[in-house]
Amino acid sequence: MLSLGRSLFAYRAALTLAALLVAAPVSAGEAPCSDNSRLLRAGAFSTAGSMTSARSLHTATLLANGTVLVAGGVGAGVESPAVLSTAEIYSPANNAFKATASMSKPRLAAAAVRLRDGRVLVVGGENSLKIGVNTAEIYNPRTGRWTSTSPMNFARINPTATLLKNGKVLVVGGYTVDSYCCPLASAEIFDPTTGTFATTGFMTAGRRNHTATRLEDGRVLVTGGYNGLDGNIDGSGNMNAPEIYNPVTGTFDSTDGMSSARRFPTATMLSNGRVLIAGGYGGNNAALASADTYKSRTAEFISNGSMQTPRGRHTAALLPNGDVLIAGGYDGVGTAFASAELYNPLSGRFSSTASMATARWRHEATRLLNGNVLITGGSDGTTSVASAELYSAAIYIRRPDRAGRCD
Repeated sequence: MLSLGRSLFAYRAALTLAALLVAAPVSAGEAPCSDNSRLLRAGAFSTAGSMTSARSLHTATLLANGTVLVAGGVGAGVESPAVLSTAEIYSPANNAFKATASMSKPRLAAAAVRLRDGRVLVVGGENSLKIGVNTAEIYNPRTGRWTSTSPMNFARINPTATLLKNGKVLVVGGYTVDSYCCPLASAEIFDPTTGTFATTGFMTAGRRNHTATRLEDGRVLVTGGYNGLDGNIDGSGNMNAPEIYNPVTGTFDSTDGMSSARRFPTATMLSNGRVLIAGGYGGNNAALASADTYKSRTAEFISNGSMQTPRGRHTAALLPNGDVLIAGGYDGVGTAFASAELYNPLSGRFSSTASMATARWRHEATRLLNGNVLITGGSDGTTSVASAELYSAAIYIRRPDRAGRCD
């Protein structure tokens, strides 16, 4: 047993170390002030074991207890891989996955959102016949079971689902029928109290592969996507045309344009209330390195630096220090990426960070309660994978004797 003197010394040492260790709001490898900080631990990926099933085009949703629900997607295989109804739970405490109850319907390219009461709503997707579905179901973490709810008014592949401030869910766009037909301009609202969907306003153009981000004032920013009509001059069908959904009026309104049309970009709400739109596929379906930030107060997009690598179908996750982790993706030609990079909103720059062990796209990134980011599944360019990885952000140690000495 430690003596009282040694115990007090250990306690004071722990307090001192805790006071010195901070996650600075900067990218890995860059100290916030070069003369008062030093890097203690660089950002890094580590293994998170393997899922019970290889899967891509799945959903991954953080539950209230800190675990992650992974559901659906398409399994391993080069030709006609199986569409999955299976689901599993990742536990950060055990750094492992375990199976939970399966959905009633197999589906890939669905949308999922956690409701206020902790349950998870999964909507739409594509079934084993490569046809869009309008079904929806809800996972209850307390029972570990799924229950079906009322269907949507439209079958939707690749829609977005956004939790509104009033607890209802806005479902926007997607494709009906199959992967090549009929982009939707329609939107609908799910009411958890009644378990029903009701139609709401229409966008100016149908789209899929877009983003939808709830702004601080409760409105929803919809950006980019693909209209399926090959209506652009370059023949790509990739869209610019951002719109804003107003839940008070139930209508969509056009807003300022981005610097480029973008299909499969990422959208991340930053700590300062702006939205970072990064990458995707632009004219001629070329992968983009460019990024824009949206300022809701002035309703404008500002061109905001370029990623180290042009990429689309990547993931983006906000880190506790305010940086954004960009991971994986696809060049649109034949290469999946293992590389990752960080966006620093203070400098407006992207910088490289550690790479994943596995190249992947069509994967998911979920920020955990401890600030780490869980990367699940995806395709390595040939087939779906079961592997998962954890990203831990960089940690800096400040030197108190030089605090405040920033040029």
